[in-house]
Amino acid sequence: MENLALIESFSQFKDDKLIDRVTLMSILEEVFRNTLKRKFGTDDNFDIIINPDKGDLEIWRNRVVVEDGQVEEENEEIELTEARKIEPDFEVGEDVSEEVKLSDLGRRSILSLRQNLIARIHEHDNTIIYKQFIELVGEIYTAEVHHVRSRVVILIDDDGNEIILPKDRQIPSDFFRKGDSVRGVIESVELKGAKPSIVMSRTAPKFLEKLFEQEIPEVFDGLITVKKVVRVPGEKAKVAVDSYDDRIDPVGACVGMKGSRIHGIVRELGNENIDVINHTNNNQLMITRALSPAKITNMKIDEEKKAVEVFMDPTEVSKAIGRGGFNIRLAGQLTGYEIDVYREGAEEDVELTEFSDEIEGWIIEEFRKVGLDTAKSVLEQEVGDLVKRTDLEEETVVEVRNILNAEFSS
Repeated sequence: MENLALIESFSQFKDDKLIDRVTLMSILEEVFRNTLKRKFGTDDNFDIIINPDKGDLEIWRNRVVVEDGQVEEENEEIELTEARKIEPDFEVGEDVSEEVKLSDLGRRSILSLRQNLIARIHEHDNTIIYKQFIELVGEIYTAEVHHVRSRVVILIDDDGNEIILPKDRQIPSDFFRKGDSVRGVIESVELKGAKPSIVMSRTAPKFLEKLFEQEIPEVFDGLITVKKVVRVPGEKAKVAVDSYDDRIDPVGACVGMKGSRIHGIVRELGNENIDVINHTNNNQLMITRALSPAKITNMKIDEEKKAVEVFMDPTEVSKAIGRGGFNIRLAGQLTGYEIDVYREGAEEDVELTEFSDEIEGWIIEEFRKVGLDTAKSVLEQEVGDLVKRTDLEEETVVEVRNILNAEFSS
């Protein structure tokens, strides 16, 4: 019965882990065989009988009877005198099966066996967890904050699985306390050693796409398709949507009356400003929509270089660029074109290149990269926004603005 008692004690793992009784018995047999190999050198002459219904396990060692004093391999042969202690009518050459008690294995072997069993069960559980979560990559998942660290938040789901939310996958305005419920998408799952590493993201474009799917019935039902999502997490996003049913206005359906449908998504993302745009295969029209709310008067597209020159009234330029340059940057990502903005009818403006005697060429190039190629286009922007959008120091930006202001005040 001592075998049975031990097996019953092992069965406690079944209640706490993702393992059924039959699998537990299979793992148990494997662990026992490894223990027998270490103690006796082989497990070939052992029978292990498992009854998963009763949780019982028996170990039998099979040996051949030889004359007394003729044993050459103790694990495979038994003296006639010893054999007759088991059954008095044994003869030389017959096979003897003798039950091995756990106490015969020794205390050390039993402790090692238990440790190996625990390790194998953990390995089995981790494989199950890995397979479960690899199928959830790209899907929204909810878990509870267990621990907050400087560079990562540790989450625990209802099944006790650990999920990692790194700092760079958090929206800048995110602030979590222990016990908070957090939503994000499962971004990646890797086996690091034997343990699965599950990473959640709230900054991935896929998170916003899945929020649309959860919150907007027409997207969930497939009547509206989210074609592409681009984001500056916590600041601004652009979402291109389409519908194959002409009776459905995809933008109106996603936004809702007075923004009622999209409000919950905006709140989830820390008040991220979301532009929902009708997708089209007409590149010119798509660029126009992507730069909204700015109004374009003309554009020149270079398909080979995937670049476009956009012309608009000077008053529209700041709208096209947007606060922090987010609007023009996201419009470029959404359309796949490098967008340069130019002013029309700005006779009083002056090209930055005209100031090359006072402003170094590389500084002028930095402004040009973000669509600022004239004096007024620079002066229309706040100093802080110019610092964010370029690689220039605040001191350099202030100096340039002073030079440009002097031109118009003279």
